[in-house]
Amino acid sequence: MASRLTPANGLLAPTAPRRNQAAAANLTPSPEQAPIQRGTAARTARAQASNSATTPTTRRSVGRLRPVLDLPQRSSANGSSAAPANRPIHGATTVMPAGFHPLTDQATNAALQSYDLQVKARFDRIVPTLKRLSALQHEDDFVSQAQRLAKAELGFDLPLPILEQAWVQQLDMRTLFAWCVFETYEQTSAAFFNVDPLRGQTESEGAEWFNHFMLSCGFHLLDITPCADGRLAHAIAFALRIPFSSVRRRPHAGALFDVENTVDRWVKTEHRRYRESLPNSAHADTRYLKLVLYHFSSLDPSHEGCAAHGSDDAAAARCGHLRLRDFQEAVENSFCCGASVDLLLVGIDTDTDAIRVHVPGLDGTTHLEQWLDAQDVYEATRHLGPDAARKQIATLVTQAAASAPDPGMVRLIGHLLEQNLSQIDYVRQYHGGHYADAGHAERFIGVGIGFKEIHLRNLTYFAYMDTVEEGAPDLDVGVKIFKGLNVSRGLPIPVVVRFDYNGKVPGARERAVRHGQRVMAAIESRYADLVRDGLLHALLTVRDKDRHAPAEAVGSTIHFANVGGH
Repeated sequence: MASRLTPANGLLAPTAPRRNQAAAANLTPSPEQAPIQRGTAARTARAQASNSATTPTTRRSVGRLRPVLDLPQRSSANGSSAAPANRPIHGATTVMPAGFHPLTDQATNAALQSYDLQVKARFDRIVPTLKRLSALQHEDDFVSQAQRLAKAELGFDLPLPILEQAWVQQLDMRTLFAWCVFETYEQTSAAFFNVDPLRGQTESEGAEWFNHFMLSCGFHLLDITPCADGRLAHAIAFALRIPFSSVRRRPHAGALFDVENTVDRWVKTEHRRYRESLPNSAHADTRYLKLVLYHFSSLDPSHEGCAAHGSDDAAAARCGHLRLRDFQEAVENSFCCGASVDLLLVGIDTDTDAIRVHVPGLDGTTHLEQWLDAQDVYEATRHLGPDAARKQIATLVTQAAASAPDPGMVRLIGHLLEQNLSQIDYVRQYHGGHYADAGHAERFIGVGIGFKEIHLRNLTYFAYMDTVEEGAPDLDVGVKIFKGLNVSRGLPIPVVVRFDYNGKVPGARERAVRHGQRVMAAIESRYADLVRDGLLHALLTVRDKDRHAPAEAVGSTIHFANVGGH
């Protein structure tokens, strides 16, 4: 694990709460700058500039400095400065703010909290219910009592073959637990698609507004890769408040997405613009925006950061940015006519859900050592009216840019920051300023491609993959996490395998099922010891991605012997 940098050498780790900032003049684009360029031309111009003789006074020096807003300091009774009252302090109790931010959407916060509690309660009732079942297994009418209890507490019946053998052998709690998790997942999927609790369906008012807003900012698609960590599963719907149908989400461990697959998705997007003018014409001056969302922990940065990067948030940001650059260069090197994409690097604190944005310049420049922190934006605008707060946010985004920024990017980042202010208040109001489950607390592992219905924190660890061989690193991380969460308590690891298919393509469903069966077999082979001991069970599901319909269960590792016959 990387050591923490200390003030002794003039450097600080990115999680440090405060540090010196560069002069404000260095963060403000000069009106006399040369015409701004994009993509390859911009990088070539920067390289030529760096090779030419430049005096120290004309260079823009940033160093490892985080831009910190010049916020008013609260004064204590003795006149000394104190930390802002609503910022978490290591080793101290979080002090709640007197009121909400003027831009906070309290109604949406309440609705999101209700949905979160409702779904997680379904999963969290499983273990207490099974404990009560265990105490009843030697009663004469055990089967009928068990079914009544399960129906009342969980909303579904339990498998009779297990219950009916309880009088001759110990109740198979591991299989029952996995069965209950899978049934609860199916309930959750059905409710999501049938009720649309997040109001994010394709034709919803929120989705249509956001789609038009994105186009007005100069972007025709937003492709986000968060880390597969379950503490980021809610990032789209909660932390960023983006309608789920308006964004392409592909989580990967460490947010290290597959470059080749992402290039393929870019090609499909651009081909659809060319053939169908969706979401706009291929000749329209808009770009494909790829966003990486890495994470860190403000309360325990050395242990509760990104496992894929050894809880080193500087490495998480650096590797995420490198993967973004690889994607951009792959597009530029593979296609003619100035083809390129725009990039955005964002971090999120898994304790408070506050984001920090590495605001890029129009020429593609991004500085890893400086960012705009939503907590700082909150403090700088909390005493303003809504309109004044929005104007100030736009100013702060512009000032934090690595170089002269794109006005459309400023608008988009300003919107994401505004939405995140609501999430900051959400965590303060409902979780006391930071989440109690600072570490992992996922309920199951999701493997494959799909899971549009999962938008809750610490519900699912994602392992997106086509094959186990290529996705083994992501899946191994998930299994390691669940060995601590479940196996250590004698409970199995529940794995939901999912492959979406295009219902308009003949034979697509059957191919998706066969694909899932191959992945299921590979999982059983890779983790044979866990499977043999009943400590890993998997459910195979498929879903038509062109229909707003829930996942369909088509297979499972849970099997029951046929009764009777020879």
